[in-house]
Amino acid sequence: MIDSVSRRSFLSTTTAASTAAAAAGREPVVVPTLQMSALQAASDPLVVVTRYQFTPEEVKQIQAAAPRAKVDIRICQTAEEWTKQLPNAEVVYGGLSAKDLPLASKVKWVQAGGAGVEGMDPAFRDSNIVMTNYARTFAYGISETAMGLLLCLTRGISKYYIPQFYKRTMKPVGTVKSDHHTELGGRLMGLAGFGGIGSMTARRAHFGFDMRIVATDARPLPKPEWVEELREPGWFMEMVPQVDVLVAAAPHTPQTDRMFNEKVFRSMKKTAYFLALSRGNLYDDKALVRALQEGWIAGAGLDVTPVEPPPSDHPIFDCPNVVMSAHTSGWSPDRQVRLIAVFADNVRRYTEGLPLVNVVDKKAGY
Repeated sequence: MIDSVSRRSFLSTTTAASTAAAAAGREPVVVPTLQMSALQAASDPLVVVTRYQFTPEEVKQIQAAAPRAKVDIRICQTAEEWTKQLPNAEVVYGGLSAKDLPLASKVKWVQAGGAGVEGMDPAFRDSNIVMTNYARTFAYGISETAMGLLLCLTRGISKYYIPQFYKRTMKPVGTVKSDHHTELGGRLMGLAGFGGIGSMTARRAHFGFDMRIVATDARPLPKPEWVEELREPGWFMEMVPQVDVLVAAAPHTPQTDRMFNEKVFRSMKKTAYFLALSRGNLYDDKALVRALQEGWIAGAGLDVTPVEPPPSDHPIFDCPNVVMSAHTSGWSPDRQVRLIAVFADNVRRYTEGLPLVNVVDKKAGY
């Protein structure tokens, strides 16, 4: 009989191994743990090299997060300075290219400056350097924009009333009984991708607008009680015809490239809306234009597009049932506060031998 091993006991064993390995020198811990004895800070300064222009206040915040270690943040102003400082780096904030790697022999951890990591250099992907990203950090603003785009579509604001405003007139369109204005309560939202963007958009839709939620995700995530279905990506085409709002919130990988294509748009309800929130290359924009112009779907809210910005002669601009926001949904001063807080916390975790948050599976691309 094979003894059963609980996840808790497995992680406890892994914790001990990780701590022992780290004790020989500072190492990034990537396994989530339930127990972890504190690691004494290495005597050498932790050298962080970056081309990002942290403010003096942000530098102090990051350094203060790790009081048991000296954190030396070296901000490079030029390519020459970057080349000179990189051999000293143990941590890099930003990214590394193939030509950087020979100089980065001491680098153990890279903090990406964004959430999407599809642009990483293949040579860096194949390296042993740990990478973390800003997953979930941008989701607050993006999810708010998502609901704003959706309301502009369902309430006829972008199609009927903004054009009137610019003509200095304002008259109601349709009647009380017409479908020119749609309510969200009870409608079904389906999301491809239930990470930061997807889950937070779903929360706002459900708790703020009484929408029902279904979703797919490549990871074996636990299903929240308020979500009706959360399944593997193979369920996607079964989900599409059911939903009133279809949301693109997955990372861009070879598996998700143009996953929203003609087949998908033709399978949607004619009354359904499409929202593109994560990456523009998830959808076929030419197929979307046909869907909008020929009435396969009711409308689309696009924060992201395959080419940014779309060229002025792109037929998407001829579609009155579209509202766009120029890939700005993650912008806000509050976002910057969260970015620094996440990095500062990871610096603390790194110096104390604790698991880093937002560790990227570089092979999977998220």
